[in-house]
Amino acid sequence: MNKIYFPILLFLLLTSCSNITKSNFQVSNNNYDVKLDSLELFDKSRNRKIPVAIYHPVMAEKVNKQQVIIFSHGYGENKGGDNRIYSYLTENLASKGYFVISIQHELPTDDLLPMEGDLKITRRPNWERGCENILYVLNEFKKTNTELDFKHLTLIGHSNGGDMTALFATKYPELVYKIITMDNRRMPLPRVNHPEVYTLRSGNYEADKDVLPNEQEQKKYGMTVQFTSINHRDMDNDATPEQRKILNTYIEEYLKN
Repeated sequence: MNKIYFPILLFLLLTSCSNITKSNFQVSNNNYDVKLDSLELFDKSRNRKIPVAIYHPVMAEKVNKQQVIIFSHGYGENKGGDNRIYSYLTENLASKGYFVISIQHELPTDDLLPMEGDLKITRRPNWERGCENILYVLNEFKKTNTELDFKHLTLIGHSNGGDMTALFATKYPELVYKIITMDNRRMPLPRVNHPEVYTLRSGNYEADKDVLPNEQEQKKYGMTVQFTSINHRDMDNDATPEQRKILNTYIEEYLKN
């Protein structure tokens, strides 16, 4: 497994230059100002509210074929109400020209996440609900924001949100271009060539058996497993400035690949 240590990370951060992806999406070395909007969608078929936060560049018209990122947060004990807990990441990505949608998956009336039993089984309904949220949000934005590039959709999720992300890519691989999980620990990552699969791992928790690909699977499917020294719970806004720089740098590089 390849590891990029901090000096290289700093070099990448300081020397990243303009890049053009296969979709002609231009990533600028200059940051855009970011606007935050909030929206509450309602899925009539499930009688469910889905609050979302939208991070996007103010001068979006300067971004050619703006790519979409859907972000899913880690478990918050159904407290909900704040889609800004990963703003160091979502705001940074929007400043690079991406259209970032952060979904609030938990409502106060939801059942609490199971903590016992075979968690791949007992937590599956929670991940399924998350997948339905992602699918609904994606379809709604396809209707209202037709100018966006949905062919190169990236899903990013931390912890339980990473498990949702892995499940969505397993169920709907044709809808997703890349996934980046941040220390998901229960749902196995899909062993596929498409979508592209990247995962950032914490320094204090191990994933359950079969969640991560072995070295042979990584080579076969082009998957990236990157270990870090950052603790699992420090991948949200609790991350230090140095940790934020490391996580943002990895994710920016995965998006550019």
